[in-house]
Amino acid sequence: MKVLVSPLDWGLGHATRCIPVIKAYLAHGAEVELATCGSSAILYKMEFPDLVQHEIPSYGICYPKHGSEMPLWLFRNLPRLSQVVEAEHQRIEQIVKERNIQVVLSDNRFGSYSTHAKSIYMTHQIRIAFPFPLACLESLGIHWHLRQMKNFSEIWIPDFPEAPGMAGTLSHVPHLPRPVKYVGLLSRFESPSIEETKDIDVLAILSGPEPMRTVLEHRVLETLSQIPGNHAVILGIPGASLKESKRGNISLYSHLETADFAHRVARAQTVLARPGYSTVMDMARLGANCIFVPTPGQTEQLYLGTSLCAAGYAGLISQKALSPSSFEKAREKRYRIPEPLTQTPLLSLAISTAS
Repeated sequence: MKVLVSPLDWGLGHATRCIPVIKAYLAHGAEVELATCGSSAILYKMEFPDLVQHEIPSYGICYPKHGSEMPLWLFRNLPRLSQVVEAEHQRIEQIVKERNIQVVLSDNRFGSYSTHAKSIYMTHQIRIAFPFPLACLESLGIHWHLRQMKNFSEIWIPDFPEAPGMAGTLSHVPHLPRPVKYVGLLSRFESPSIEETKDIDVLAILSGPEPMRTVLEHRVLETLSQIPGNHAVILGIPGASLKESKRGNISLYSHLETADFAHRVARAQTVLARPGYSTVMDMARLGANCIFVPTPGQTEQLYLGTSLCAAGYAGLISQKALSPSSFEKAREKRYRIPEPLTQTPLLSLAISTAS
């Protein structure tokens, strides 16, 4: 069986959560190829140097200067995004034909399907979280998203079937019209086997599209430079020319491979990160003590961060409010996102029944 995996190029979260999917397919004896662009291509070259990669069009998601303007940016760019989706679909069909692909797995890419292969769409966000003034229209958003899935024969949700799971109401909605498989928590990390010495006071993990990744980088560096201790920042820039550097009491890493990344998280007393869903799954798997800073304008992150904070599983600070005093106050408590103790091998089951 030949499988093509195609993750959305919106930060690195979609690409990283596809890593366990790729590994599971390989373990089932499948031949896996990758449809990539941008930073995900660089990441996969590091993680899977022997797998064939095919370049596909980028969605080119770019956050406006003010996060609240993101819905307007998306509306203005709908014609361009529709063209990208169509070009993406044509490219996928070409790859399927030339490489004799039997299964296409798309992580939130609407054009990554084929009429000549089994096409699977993976998303944790069936319900798209709307900004507060438009929350009453979320049911329309659900129907719109379901219409985008019409070209796929199966839907995979990286969560647990029992509500609220990890993603709450984002991943649990009634009346799904297509076959749906909940494939459990997807993380590239293994659960920590030993207790590490906590010799990193704060580890900041930066992620997401520009310019918000850089905006958070500046705020984090300014904040941590004023807090005594030994800190580290993973910049989330795979392929950067400068791999490691030092700025005062802060160690900077452009990117870390999976084992080194997990090692730093295990050594950190506190982790500061975006509450993107892939990061939430990773931090649950690694048992991290997290404080989340949602990306302005990204309602999904605000929903996840607020829900986890309300449950007492994580701290929460807005990007605008991030400062030495707000961070010190947030880390007075210790947190942990609970990972279900018993996990059916949902991903393995989904793969075996989707062949």
